[in-house]
Amino acid sequence: MMIEYKHNLRRMRGQIIGWGVGIALYGLMMVSLYDTINRIEGLQQLIDSYPPEFMAFFGGMTDLSSPQGYLDTYFFSYMTLIIGIFVVGAGGGLLAADEERGILDLVLAHPLSRAGLFAGRFLSMVTAIVLVLLLGWLSWAVPGGSTTLGLSWLQYLRPFLPLLAQLLVFGCLALFLSMVLPASRIAGMLSGALLFANFLLLGLAKLNDKLEPVVKLTPMYYYEGGKAINQINWGWSAGLLLAALALTVGAWVLFKGRDIRVAGERSWRIPGLRGRSERSARADRQAG
Repeated sequence: MMIEYKHNLRRMRGQIIGWGVGIALYGLMMVSLYDTINRIEGLQQLIDSYPPEFMAFFGGMTDLSSPQGYLDTYFFSYMTLIIGIFVVGAGGGLLAADEERGILDLVLAHPLSRAGLFAGRFLSMVTAIVLVLLLGWLSWAVPGGSTTLGLSWLQYLRPFLPLLAQLLVFGCLALFLSMVLPASRIAGMLSGALLFANFLLLGLAKLNDKLEPVVKLTPMYYYEGGKAINQINWGWSAGLLLAALALTVGAWVLFKGRDIRVAGERSWRIPGLRGRSERSARADRQAG
């Protein structure tokens, strides 16, 4: 398991560096602008002049002058979407991508159990997400002491913990869907679409109270963002982690019982479609 964990983590090092450095540079820019933005005269009057619907969708802007509102508006409100792109791609291709390339069956030909392969790769994905978030945290905590934000390193760290739980839910969802859908790219795209739809639904629910019962069933309703600087709702985070665990267990059960393809994507299991695909494949082989 550890060999596969280290190997897959090395394979992801380019993504970790790219996403981590990008998030860190953005964090460094925003922490350096805090004092400048809060010295702008008439900023609060400008914010108050925005339409109520706009302010309801971007609720953190009403408290932009405070460290909590600033971090929530300019960083944590969008990190689920930004880092989520990386996470759903990593989850969707964690196992299925190598299977489609014809590599996974060769890996399993070695003395490595399916449990070891699954656990090693899953832990490497979690580690990659943690490393990206770690760089993001350091980009705020290290230079933050030279600004008037006035937060401790622990306070900067707190919002990253609910963010980790949120990302794990969608990463594990992509992993689960990769075991169900014909291709890893479809699993990644569907998970990304659900992530984006959840973000929009959360904003629309602030404008329409009738949507609240629906949005309560989605993961992002339990995302605290910058509000976690002062106190984390551990019950919400634990619930998100349990959901991620359930999706991971479901993915493992499906992976354990499936036949590993030699290469290529699966087809949709629609009656009659498989037969036509097989006949077309035989015709192509005969023609070749």
